[in-house]
Amino acid sequence: MNSESPREACGLFGVYGIPDAAGLIYQGLFALQHRGQEGAGMVVSDGQKVRSQKALGLVSEVFAMTDLAELPGHLGIGHVRYSTTGSSRPQNVQPLVAECIDGIWAIAHNGNLTNARSLRQMYQEAGAIFQTSTDSEVLTHLLADPMYRARPRRVSRALNELKGSFAFLLMTKNCVMAARDPLGFKPLCIGRKGDGVVFASETCALAQIGAEYVRDVAPGELVVADETGLHSSLFSEPVPGKCSQCVFELVYFARPDSMIFGESVHAARCALGRRLAGEHPIQADVIVPVPDSGNSAALGFSQQSGIPMNYGFIRNHYVGRTFIMPEASKRSGSVDMKLAVVPDVVKGKRVVIVDDSIIRGNTSKRRVAWLRKAGALEVHLRIASPPAMHPCFFGIDFPTKEELIASQRNVEAIRDYLGADSLGYISLEGLLSPFRSKVDYCTACFSGDYPVDISRVQGKQALEDYSPMLNLDGAVKTSK
Repeated sequence: MNSESPREACGLFGVYGIPDAAGLIYQGLFALQHRGQEGAGMVVSDGQKVRSQKALGLVSEVFAMTDLAELPGHLGIGHVRYSTTGSSRPQNVQPLVAECIDGIWAIAHNGNLTNARSLRQMYQEAGAIFQTSTDSEVLTHLLADPMYRARPRRVSRALNELKGSFAFLLMTKNCVMAARDPLGFKPLCIGRKGDGVVFASETCALAQIGAEYVRDVAPGELVVADETGLHSSLFSEPVPGKCSQCVFELVYFARPDSMIFGESVHAARCALGRRLAGEHPIQADVIVPVPDSGNSAALGFSQQSGIPMNYGFIRNHYVGRTFIMPEASKRSGSVDMKLAVVPDVVKGKRVVIVDDSIIRGNTSKRRVAWLRKAGALEVHLRIASPPAMHPCFFGIDFPTKEELIASQRNVEAIRDYLGADSLGYISLEGLLSPFRSKVDYCTACFSGDYPVDISRVQGKQALEDYSPMLNLDGAVKTSK
């Protein structure tokens, strides 16, 4: 995906019943680093004390100076963050930790709550104090609310108040809980390692620690791991025949070696590339993928078209995935360091670039220019998703139509702006063609068909007016 592309997909990882939980969480978060690079953190418990470490930065940076032996325990949760609600500030790094009358609660969240502002305002008018500008914090107030705390199925009742997209890991000093929203927007899976339980956003993180995949957390399901075992209940009845899994997970966000929503990510992307080659055939000499998310689709395109694939772009892996950088200036600057052209691959040749998506278009424009400067005779673009014409309100950070090039121009005008010889996007039907179910995916950013009410949704900074501007720097540590 282009560096000016959307930012999405925080990563969650949790364990219960496994010694040295902190070490496993570190490994799991490292495997999920592609899902967020703004901040990282973990909360661990030995059943008596809850300890946490979190800060802005990469997993390796946040925990570089930490002896994980200082975070003892057999249960814990971790988080890697990119921001879709709330700015990039230390106090917004998760897991969030709060002390209620009945003890410590920790929360890690992937997704966007569409009713967060109204819930936040309700609690603030009642005198509640918020410490962050993230939508996730409203769940801590729901859990602490006497109306929920004193009633059976407390967590389920609180979760049922939330609207929008979410995968949550929650933790007390003696249990770990996992939940997905009723429409299943965000992925979350369950694994086993020995007698212990593992939760992760992607199966690649299970493989990282040698855990066995068991199943996905179902939409509307709350799973609890504690000393009595693993327990499941529904906090919300599923809507018959309706699921809204984020199709962008399979197009871009997830690692190719993961299984997402029961689908192999690599196989799905290869199938998209084959379909794309059938929908937009081209006479060319070489297929060049945009690494890394374009690799599998380019392989499929090459298989279908018979045009050989070669690596005309080389990625500098010491530059992070620029799509998650929070500011446009950082994104545009970093893309020039992220990729380099291999002149021998493209000089004197008709080149097809295969990428997963085009969002703003600025990066694609530069890449076309780079190839021409390196001596490419022709440059054609093939995109393994349809034109992104509509804002996403469920966890992808392109909240205004003005940011989306396809909402302002038709395909021919986009081609002209990018300076390409031709441009072809896969159709919406083609996008869904690899999947066993053709109706269980949210395609709102392409189709404009939003699965939930978005009338009250506001932008990424909507909660900033309601949050304190605390002067916090560096790591945040808590102990109880």
